[in-house]
Amino acid sequence: MAKPTARIAAIQFGFALGILAVLTRAAQLQIVDAERWEQEASRQRTEKVVLPARRGALYDRNGIPLAITQEFYHVGIAPNELEDIRSAFVLLVRNLGVSAPALDREFQARKRWIYLDGPFNATQVQPLRQVRGIHLAGEFQRFYPSRDLARPIIGGLAPDRSGGAAGLEGALDSLLTGRPGEAVLLKDRAGRRYDSPGRKTRDPVAGNDVTLTLDAELQEIAERGLDDAIREMRAEGGDVVFLDPNSGELLALASRQAASGGAPSASTFTDPFEPGSTAKLFTAAALLMHQRVAESDAVSGEDGVWNMPTTSRGRTRRITDTHVSHGMLTLAHAVQVSSNIAMAKFSQRLRPEEQFEMLRDFGFGTPTGAEFPGESRGILAFPHRWQPMYTRASLAMGYEFAVTPVQLAAAYAAIANDGVLLAPTLVREVRDPEGKILYRHRPEPVRRVVTSAVASELREFLREAAGTEGTGERAQLANYAVLGKTGTAVRFVDGHYVHGQYTASFAAIFPADHPQLVVIVKIDNPRGSYYGGSTAAPMTRQMLQQALASRRVAIDRGRLAANDTAPPAPPRPQAAAPGPAPVVITLPYRPPKVDTTPRPVPDVTGRSIREAALALHRRGFRVNLRGLGRIVRTVPAAGENAAPGASVLVLAE
Repeated sequence: MAKPTARIAAIQFGFALGILAVLTRAAQLQIVDAERWEQEASRQRTEKVVLPARRGALYDRNGIPLAITQEFYHVGIAPNELEDIRSAFVLLVRNLGVSAPALDREFQARKRWIYLDGPFNATQVQPLRQVRGIHLAGEFQRFYPSRDLARPIIGGLAPDRSGGAAGLEGALDSLLTGRPGEAVLLKDRAGRRYDSPGRKTRDPVAGNDVTLTLDAELQEIAERGLDDAIREMRAEGGDVVFLDPNSGELLALASRQAASGGAPSASTFTDPFEPGSTAKLFTAAALLMHQRVAESDAVSGEDGVWNMPTTSRGRTRRITDTHVSHGMLTLAHAVQVSSNIAMAKFSQRLRPEEQFEMLRDFGFGTPTGAEFPGESRGILAFPHRWQPMYTRASLAMGYEFAVTPVQLAAAYAAIANDGVLLAPTLVREVRDPEGKILYRHRPEPVRRVVTSAVASELREFLREAAGTEGTGERAQLANYAVLGKTGTAVRFVDGHYVHGQYTASFAAIFPADHPQLVVIVKIDNPRGSYYGGSTAAPMTRQMLQQALASRRVAIDRGRLAANDTAPPAPPRPQAAAPGPAPVVITLPYRPPKVDTTPRPVPDVTGRSIREAALALHRRGFRVNLRGLGRIVRTVPAAGENAAPGASVLVLAE
């Protein structure tokens, strides 16, 4: 039996070893692994969350929102935290618009947590912010107040909402996307999260706001006019472009294509077409620049039919004119009557390289550089790939090369801008979240295409082409002259030309003496009359009339020259046709002497902007638009009398 002193010593030694082990473990936890366990404790007690940043807005040139980001909220209710359940119940029903019986059933079920998904806007949840027991969870949502207006151009976000996926939302994503913030939240044992008074926070920074060059009301006019034209002409689609020739700013872009079920598309940038006779002006520009034709030079119109020699073996190509001219045609007359024969003959005076360089200088065969993604460069073959004695005539008539409507608008803008080609743009201004201007568009000259004198002479050609003896006469306004050129081209489908299918177009410069607008109208395969002069030209006139009747469209009325009058057209009987009544465009406005009797304002409440504007224009009123949704009311109100030509304030959602 061991002695007591030995047993006591053994017990003491065991205690010493235990204490040493505890101290060693404590040293390991508190000194060696302290940082690791501190991080683990912090991970269990706290959680880092990303604070989303507001995406920048897109506005039209007048400040009308086209794409904005709004914060919406989901509401969570902890009944056991409410100090006054009855008053909280009343607040929820009154401000959120939820069903009182449904919410009462939630409370009666004795749930620990009631969730109202909503989403609810900031105005709805504002009275609930300080109520204990009501918890708000916010999230950003992209909203398009203009609905379908210019949507193919505006684009949209990716499904996960992480960024822009199409259109300008995609192209300008780096400008619009903000910098997210970061917050640290406390968690209890049940995993519930709470705001920490001393949380570490990196505040989110909102994205930049972008003001576009688009004019919302002009865009509405363009889309409405295109829809009406396609319906009336039973066409397969079409495009409209409005461009400011002095700045290169694109004011309106409208497209409809049968391939997309007649839905809006971005074909003004992406789908090239053969321009037909609207391209005759560029061959004329090359002839004038290279001094290959004098003012008195003339060629035979061949009475409308010419078998053009194409080879030394006696092969010919049959060229015909729709508008038959007898006798000799000068270059100016050839453009005026849109003679294929005369332009084909004149084109033989140019070398292939000269003809190609002029088309390339006008911007064809290369993207315009506008901010829209996926822009087509068009089609323009190099001269070594041309067919001798054949391609030059085709190019002079607007065949064997293809352009986008935006390219054609930029080229005509160069003629309006005294021969200087400007880069088209969709971005007018960029501002940071504090409103500081980061970028403001200035005209960007690409090159001088023709001299000022040649540009002036080309505009005179267009004046005659849109005059009483020209093919574009039906584009003329009553008080201001329009310069323009019609185009009618056989459509090229699946590798060959399909006779019986046509592309009708019209390129306009308005007004004649101090141009402010270039308008391109293209109609795909209209039924019935398919010539550009009888389809696209009158459509251009109607859109210009509506633009002049609007106070908000980007037209400087002060610069409209008083002496800029359209050439008088001889009176001729016309059958009455359905459609908008003529809009008086004398500015400043004076009531017509024919009928000054006040008339009632039509009731347009609940209608779309398109329908409301058309109804008001038909009654002879001007339209002053506020908002872009369904019409709420008008001032003067529906049924009240107003003088013809008076401005009606249209208030939309």
